[in-house]
Amino acid sequence: MHLTDSENQSPAAPAITLEMVRKMFPATPPAPIAANLPLVLDALSEPGLNTPAMLLMALSTIRAETEGFEPIAEQPSKFNTSPGGRPFDLYDSRADLGNQGPPDGERYRGRGFIQLTGRANYQAHGAAIGMASRLVEEPDLANDPAIAAKLLASFLKSRQTRILAALQAGDLKAARRLVNGGSAGLDRFTDAYKTGEALLAAA
Repeated sequence: MHLTDSENQSPAAPAITLEMVRKMFPATPPAPIAANLPLVLDALSEPGLNTPAMLLMALSTIRAETEGFEPIAEQPSKFNTSPGGRPFDLYDSRADLGNQGPPDGERYRGRGFIQLTGRANYQAHGAAIGMASRLVEEPDLANDPAIAAKLLASFLKSRQTRILAALQAGDLKAARRLVNGGSAGLDRFTDAYKTGEALLAAA
């Protein structure tokens, strides 16, 4: 049975414990989990994402994006940088990211718990968490743990209906694609989600 919930009739928030999350992140040192888990849970609670499916979605997304349970900045790779090109030059003029040419690719590279990417996302989700245009002006703030937690919540909230539909169907690949755009980290995402699902069911 899948632990899913609807937006209108959600069960009470489950008790997500440090020990539970450590089992979902078996390769992660306990210190960053202990430091950042309260920030993440508080950020998810504010927009009403403290239901079983969305909590597991958020935590599993962190496992897929930054297994160390700390906000990180994206590094150059073949997916964002052309052979011999400037770092992140493949992002520079991506209209789907809202980028407007150099240096937007590097400036708005992936950051945080969810790897927020692109000028448009920095503007939209920065404004959504009360930062107005400050995140666009100071994109490194997306790696501040408290801000990163709120950005994670804002991003997931904006896709909540489609995420819940995918989870209700048991389609973890589709749920992952709604965040990542592909299947990168799907193995870690799936392992964390199924581990957490079993732990909540047992609780």
